[in-house]
Amino acid sequence: MSVTAYPTTPPILEPAADGSETQLLEISMGPQHPSTHGVFRMNVVLDGERVVKLKPVFGYLHRNHEKIAENETYLGSMPYTDRLDYICSITNNWAYALAVEKLAGIQVPERAEYLRVITGELTRLQNHASLIGFLLQDMGSSGTPLMYAFRERENILDLFEALTGSRMMCNYMRFGGCRVDTPAGWLEQAQKVVTEFPRFLDEYENLLVGNEILMERTQGIGVLSPELAIDSAISGPMARASGVNYDIRKVDNYSIYSRFSFRVPLGSHGDVYDRYMIRFLEMRESVKILNEAMRDIPAGPIVDPKMRIRGFRPKPGEAYGRIESPKGELGFYLISDGSTNPYRYRVRPPSLINLTVLEDLCLGVNVADVVAILGSIDIVLGEVDR
Repeated sequence: MSVTAYPTTPPILEPAADGSETQLLEISMGPQHPSTHGVFRMNVVLDGERVVKLKPVFGYLHRNHEKIAENETYLGSMPYTDRLDYICSITNNWAYALAVEKLAGIQVPERAEYLRVITGELTRLQNHASLIGFLLQDMGSSGTPLMYAFRERENILDLFEALTGSRMMCNYMRFGGCRVDTPAGWLEQAQKVVTEFPRFLDEYENLLVGNEILMERTQGIGVLSPELAIDSAISGPMARASGVNYDIRKVDNYSIYSRFSFRVPLGSHGDVYDRYMIRFLEMRESVKILNEAMRDIPAGPIVDPKMRIRGFRPKPGEAYGRIESPKGELGFYLISDGSTNPYRYRVRPPSLINLTVLEDLCLGVNVADVVAILGSIDIVLGEVDR
């Protein structure tokens, strides 16, 4: 899809160093494209084709998520979390369930913890595969890489549908466990998908990693320094691509992640290429976690038998629950006043936080590189706007 430039103001005249005037052009990219990660707009000021100023404009998809949740029961808000990052509904459920469990002191059975890890890492696989496909599509590649990625995503969504009844809006987690146990043969089918997944990664690397056009379009483009990443609270693959060694699965050891052997891949340049490659490396680590989890998953209950949803009223207090979602730190902050619905409900969405450095990454690059930089951040507007 090509970018259509709509002049929003008359050309801006700025004095150059030699006393002459430089004509700057302000254009609006969107709302909708680029390309299209949701209804999004960028106001860009250009000197020729070079970006000198950029302002992201969002809010077109605002749905009042947090205020709705404060007027819903705790469980009634679970399906709404599916609609945040609608690519990764299960990890949205998990972060919210974790916050409520901290608030109410609820324990999660062993089997449910394993199911959470398995479904969470499958979500990471399909998110990262989709991101790589979309990023290459944003840069103008043929549809082949995206179709390869969606072939693998479909296999994982088939598993989600068999387990939860839905491919995307899964509504799977419950306070103290999971909604349903795996049907007969589900774990075996999941193991088959995971076993075959490295073949896809090898295919993709052979097809793309050494591609001269890809390297030219991504290396040295949109560089995020580790200092700026830390100062801006950037998290997830975007921060790790800049060399920031921070993964909440290791830092907090939430759920049962301390039982699994996996490393945290780090980049060294913080450019679009590193953000692209870090997803490859993270998918290989997720495959390791999945193999161990499916090997060791025990029998037993999938929800705390003491948990009672009817009349659920956590004691007054506050809690913050967070996980390493595929896009970064996803957290929920809750305050209970002892009633059946939260007094305060607040989401810490990684898509929004990671988007705040977009202008810093785009200054000085050509306008054609802006869409690639945005694509490498990996945003979903359902989570940005809420």
